[in-house]
Amino acid sequence: MREYLQFYIDGKWVDPTEAKTLDVINPATEAVCGKISLGNATDVDKAVKAAKAAFVTWSQTSREERLEVLGRILAEYQKRFGDLATAVTEEMGAPASLAQRAQVPIGMGHLATAVEVLKTFKFEEDRGPTMIVKEPIGVCGFITPWNWPLNQIVCKVAPAIATGCTMVLKPSEVAPFTGHIFAEIMHAAGVPAGVFNMVQGDGLGVGVPLSSHPDVDMVSFTGSTRAGIEVAKNAAPTVKRVAQELGGKSPNIVLDDSAFAKGVARGVATMMTNSGQSCNAPTRMLVPSARMEEAITVAREAASTITVGDPNGNAQLGPVVSEVQFNKIQKLIQAGIDEGATVVIGGVGRPEGLDKGYYVKPTVFANVTNEMTIAKEEIFGPVLSILGYETLDEAIAVGNDTEYGLAAYVQAEDLSKARDVAKKLRAGQVSINGGGGDMMAPFGGYKMSGNGREWGDFAFHEFLETKAILGYAPKVAAE
Repeated sequence: MREYLQFYIDGKWVDPTEAKTLDVINPATEAVCGKISLGNATDVDKAVKAAKAAFVTWSQTSREERLEVLGRILAEYQKRFGDLATAVTEEMGAPASLAQRAQVPIGMGHLATAVEVLKTFKFEEDRGPTMIVKEPIGVCGFITPWNWPLNQIVCKVAPAIATGCTMVLKPSEVAPFTGHIFAEIMHAAGVPAGVFNMVQGDGLGVGVPLSSHPDVDMVSFTGSTRAGIEVAKNAAPTVKRVAQELGGKSPNIVLDDSAFAKGVARGVATMMTNSGQSCNAPTRMLVPSARMEEAITVAREAASTITVGDPNGNAQLGPVVSEVQFNKIQKLIQAGIDEGATVVIGGVGRPEGLDKGYYVKPTVFANVTNEMTIAKEEIFGPVLSILGYETLDEAIAVGNDTEYGLAAYVQAEDLSKARDVAKKLRAGQVSINGGGGDMMAPFGGYKMSGNGREWGDFAFHEFLETKAILGYAPKVAAE
């Protein structure tokens, strides 16, 4: 039983101002596995004041000083790799194999990437008589989710540290263990007091006062579109910068060629990863209508091989994160059935032999239309919808017919055709034939999937203000 009852403020572990706790539930067992304190506006104010005070000196540090600190953070992170992996599995149900090969390593990847970008990043640029300067924006508030907890924490913290910002982190209260361990890592790395602060809590108690605080200069939020809208509203009166990575309903267009079966199978596997709990998951597969039956056969076979069970065992999928999420997913699966979609595999209820835990059957629907609930709403579970198209132009139009625009996917034998389709899809990131793993590639969405970009050098710009110093290099008058 974990008890993380203190917050990390101004380089110290401190007690909350109010003794209010929350039980953390292990989604695989439905049992209480830990307890955290819930912060409030007073705790947030203390953390923000510490960050504001620290900004005076941290913002003036050299490139070399920040590189040294990032290096120490990465070293401490590596030391805690096993602890982080165990925590991810316990708090949100990620299989141990996924935690060890993806959930934890991606945090290391963001730290290493920030180091590489910082080595050569141009903070100053001469433009004739004017000097263009990129300066840290100030105090940043980070509100992060539970589905890829370390990814979302580190992809914000690393570039913020690199650019000279200070910060207050609110990890998800649903999966808070990794956030606490990350704060321990920052402390062990000797990050100067006040540069990094962490307050646990829920959206109302901590998220609202953090996003509305007048001394917070920028808020970076990852989560649902609904919550992101509220964060933007809270931030608006103080006209602070808001960066948001929100929901998605990503299309996966499979072209009519000899790579069709491979593309369908790849789409199923990608969709089901992390129990479908990824905002960029390819949830809408578009296939030629004439090959719908073939797609059904391939998808059924691919999904039938996916094992679901104890995340500490050999199962490929663990549970979804909570009872709330489980019930939402079940409701949406039932909506797909009620609206006439064909159940290829899966359906409502837990997988056979699993009576405890928030386990969801890997589910594939076929003959889905884009007007159905399951094609429009973000399900955030292992549920795939297969839609038919008559022409490639129709597939692109349907793919773009969504309020979201975070990601999109194309499967094709002909790379030139795939590239052409990719350019026509309205999404922040498009993957061709399983392409991925580029830590320098910008990540973020169009439309209601958010604004701003994370990852690589693109992330740096989110934390910088642009200053023009006029007359910095005045021209010498001709003699």
